[in-house]
Amino acid sequence: MNDSTITLPWLVVRQDDNGNRYRVGRYATRAEAQKIADSLDSRGHKQLYWVERIDRNGDSGDH
Repeated sequence: MNDSTITLPWLVVRQDDNGNRYRVGRYATRAEAQKIADSLDSRGHKQLYWVERIDRNGDSGDH
């Protein structure tokens, strides 16, 4: 576990139309991450954006 996992536990993840997933950024609060995801999602592209929390081991909640 490192300090950035504790202080920036929220991820914004993007999935493109081919199913590839990418971490867009890490944020301190869920609200901040959701605001970014909503902003990116509103652009109308085929990509999907969502928010995930990183656990204390550094893993995201997509397992």
